[in-house]
Amino acid sequence: MAIRENWELPVLNTLKADFDIIFEKDPAARSALEVLTCYPGLQALWLHRFAHWLYRFGVPLLPRLISNTSRFLTGIEIHPGAQIGSSVFIDHGMGVVIGETAIIGDYCLIYQGVTLGGTGKECGKRHPTLGNNVVVGTGAKVLGNIEIGSNVRIGANSVVLRAVPPDCTVVGIPGRVVYREGVKVNPLDHARLPDSEAQAIRYLMDRIESLELEVRSLRQGSASLHAQAVTAHNSCRLRDRSIEEFLEGSAAASEPEAITSV
Repeated sequence: MAIRENWELPVLNTLKADFDIIFEKDPAARSALEVLTCYPGLQALWLHRFAHWLYRFGVPLLPRLISNTSRFLTGIEIHPGAQIGSSVFIDHGMGVVIGETAIIGDYCLIYQGVTLGGTGKECGKRHPTLGNNVVVGTGAKVLGNIEIGSNVRIGANSVVLRAVPPDCTVVGIPGRVVYREGVKVNPLDHARLPDSEAQAIRYLMDRIESLELEVRSLRQGSASLHAQAVTAHNSCRLRDRSIEEFLEGSAAASEPEAITSV
């Protein structure tokens, strides 16, 4: 996925965009002085842009020294080789790690504890590529040379190991895509993330309950209990396919509320 490199934009415009996006996405930001002095995500990003500029020109050692100093001061580690677009906001940021070949598009929001890392010692492109307007929740891990499409939301503590198409929500370990077509969700509203594991478990519990009622009806030879079992089975709306898709990660991408492996 190609993004505009930050050195192709006027430097002051890029720095201003990094600054302005904080007021748009963080309701706690109250003044310019507070943002400049108390937001480590902004400080780490500005230091990275300078280190990245030196890195692009092949300056030895100094970019890594700037990166290491930034990690010491802010708790955020960004390799100078990482490419970061405009208007990116690293909220709080403690424990964020962004690898050398990672690419981050415009208007992305990254919370604390996020890792954009590799999966081994392979050479070349080995870190994720994030599209525009991606939200990566607290503690999430996105690993390997995978592409995360634009407008994707990754839930807190999710582990994403496979590519994600645009306009999806990812939850769980390993991460699974949950399609929520036609529903616009506030990027800061983590409470509305769907719980795919709970949904599958609920289907299983409904099936167990209905089977227990059917066994009781067979043992007691009661027509009324048998009718009750059939009613319970119909009301639970159990879909065997939903359970299979959850276990095998093979849900069709075209179905709303489907669950598939990422």
